Amino acid sequence: MSETSHPFFDMHAHGFVRVATATPCARPADVAFNTAGVLDEARKAHAAQVDLVVFPELTLSSYAIDDLLLQDALLDRVEQAVAEVIAASAELAPVLVLGAPLRRGGKLYNCALVIAGGELLGVVPKSFLPNYREFYEKRYFAHGRGCTDLWIAVAGEEVPFGTDLVFAAANLPGFRFGVEICEDFWAPIPPGMTAALAGALILCNLSASPITIGRADDRHLHCRSSASRAIAAYVYSASGHGESTTDLAWDGQGVIYEMGDLLAESARFDLAGELCVIDIDTDRIAAERLRNQTFTDAAEAAGHPEDSYRRIIFEHAYAGGDIGLLRPVARFPFVPHRPERLDEDCYEAFNIQVDALMRRIEATGAKSLVIGISGGLDSTHALIVAAKACDRLGLPRTTIRGYTMPGFGTSQGTKDNAHRLMEAMQITAGEIDIRPAATKMLEDIGHAFASGEPVHDVTFENVQAGLRTDYLFRLAGQHHGFVVGTGDLSELALGWCTYGVGDHMSHYGVNAGVPKTLIQYLIRWVIQTGQFTNACGEVLGAILDTEISPELVPPGADGQIQSTEELVGPYELNDFFLHHVIRYGQRPSKVAFLALHAWRTRDGGLWPAGFPDARKNTYDLATIADWLDKFLHRFFGFSQFKRSALPNGPKVSSAGALSPRGDWRAPSDAVATVWREELRESLPSDVVDEVFGDTAT
Repeated sequence: MSETSHPFFDMHAHGFVRVATATPCARPADVAFNTAGVLDEARKAHAAQVDLVVFPELTLSSYAIDDLLLQDALLDRVEQAVAEVIAASAELAPVLVLGAPLRRGGKLYNCALVIAGGELLGVVPKSFLPNYREFYEKRYFAHGRGCTDLWIAVAGEEVPFGTDLVFAAANLPGFRFGVEICEDFWAPIPPGMTAALAGALILCNLSASPITIGRADDRHLHCRSSASRAIAAYVYSASGHGESTTDLAWDGQGVIYEMGDLLAESARFDLAGELCVIDIDTDRIAAERLRNQTFTDAAEAAGHPEDSYRRIIFEHAYAGGDIGLLRPVARFPFVPHRPERLDEDCYEAFNIQVDALMRRIEATGAKSLVIGISGGLDSTHALIVAAKACDRLGLPRTTIRGYTMPGFGTSQGTKDNAHRLMEAMQITAGEIDIRPAATKMLEDIGHAFASGEPVHDVTFENVQAGLRTDYLFRLAGQHHGFVVGTGDLSELALGWCTYGVGDHMSHYGVNAGVPKTLIQYLIRWVIQTGQFTNACGEVLGAILDTEISPELVPPGADGQIQSTEELVGPYELNDFFLHHVIRYGQRPSKVAFLALHAWRTRDGGLWPAGFPDARKNTYDLATIADWLDKFLHRFFGFSQFKRSALPNGPKVSSAGALSPRGDWRAPSDAVATVWREELRESLPSDVVDEVFGDTAT
């Protein structure tokens, strides 16, 4: 099976739906011209392999035509145009959602029509009609409130009519959408919210909305709010150039949100027809609703609209295979990537840790803060958090007692950095050589290393890690303080910490909610914003440039030091995996798919603002799958018992934490088989052969 045809590479197989807003060329009351504009954009969408296209309000007639809306000749021509669009849609893959004035029961309604595969699937009337300031819709239209379980005759067919419709593709489980029209989402209780409670994952808004100063911001506010509250995607399309400018102007704004995230926005004031295209992650939306019991409670409080709404089922003629992924994917999902919010986001992350530590100092009345300083990232960050906490509490920096504890694998460079850092931070500094005590313990337990054999096994490493923590706890008792833990979220995810009396344990784990990639970025932010002296900044820069290593094993004959990432995988990949697993419960196959689109080229995914060019790595699918399989084995298979016994520590990122008292609860004796099998079974056979050596398991 070729790479492009394998289901793994089809975004639809991972719950994505390609949506677009369309701003067609238009003229007031020129139905033929407007119909041609709709079909032009529909054909563009078909070529772009779009699944759903949302047009502006009253697309076929135009919006700002006043009393012309009450002319039978116009309304007859609109219904004829509807038949033309329906016929043309038989050759087009996208579902079209467009606006038209339609008559029913002696009344005129402002309607959204849903057309797909040569059929009119249903018609949704506008619920709320603005009749203030420049708007006079009640002069022409009847409102759609209370229109449920009804039908309408359009172009010779009887189709469902009402505000109680959710449209769902039979062959794409996540492709479920509801429709509201312009003013509907300005109402205190928008009808789109009920459609979401009834099961719609995507909400479409056909809008006219003339432009005035500040109105574009108002639309963003309402779209983002609607998408966030409904836990949905929100696709908004407003009328553009071509509407009547008798008293108003139009900018053609198209906006697409997914929950709280702005994914795409069209160019405004464009003279030509325009599509704004993006891929929506319906799996992510559904997973968030599954976790949010308030959403379920709201559906119950609303009378279970999922039972009363009519679900209009259709077979979607989507394009399969590898059609790419049109979506910004953050390589570093725990790290701020918005340049305009960079300082604020880093400020919050850093000060969450600082404030939490301050409260613990106040609550315990501690006379000292004891930290093991290795010259590595985690202990460095814990120290700068502790230093800032002392500064804000008015305590001398000497309250912090830092100890570097060289072992058998400690390099001179990290040891020097540790001393330089403690000196620059003006804390109480000390050094304890743990090698004599470690040698004695290895002798006592009969370990081969004590007899001169180069045996550097887990016991050899854990003796050193345990002694360091043991010393720190005794020093904390001696100096009437507590041990500040340095271990981070990434290490907890991988189980990369020595359980109990080891780096797993402390009195307060200040870094427990911060992944390794965020720690690296926060240290850069501390340097760039001048949080400490230039001397501190120089040492921090040197520590950032040092390879991540536990330094528990002596260098080899070639002088190479022990590398953490060679053993557990690149932290940038592990943090990517962790985010999608704990925040959204994504299938391993989808995590691999997202990682591929984020990491296979330097230009593919979103880099954090100011990320160093020299550190911009890429990974192919085989490499991603190999490290993801190892992550799944470590995360689900044997590391939970360490997380179940965590000391206190603050949650920092909304993506989650691993404390059993917070975001993550799991059995300590689970197995990883389900997740590892799902990954292997989803991958192309050549990748399975390369990574795992066979295709059987």
